[in-house]
Amino acid sequence: MDSNNIAIEVAYALPERQKLLRLQVPRGTTVRQAAVLSAMDGYFPGLDLSSCALGIFGKAVSQTNERQVLEGERVEIYRPLLADPKEVRKQRAEKAAKAKAAGD
Repeated sequence: MDSNNIAIEVAYALPERQKLLRLQVPRGTTVRQAAVLSAMDGYFPGLDLSSCALGIFGKAVSQTNERQVLEGERVEIYRPLLADPKEVRKQRAEKAAKAKAAGD
């Protein structure tokens, strides 16, 4: 193995399928660069690797253009949320309050 390269994984999943790629990338590769190098958008048309949220082993990375990947890490490409969790909780609470008021 070339000492200038490191082994990483890049993962992306949809509800019905997922893909995990093992890559050799140059030392100093950023999280964003690793995602782009994976060419995961070729497997999942419409995936925007230049702007999607990314993480490492389940923990979101905010500085994706600065944080460098380390040997053995798994870069995860996150899908956009379909609904804001705070908004969903708020709507559920409002519905429960209305149901309680109607039952009184």
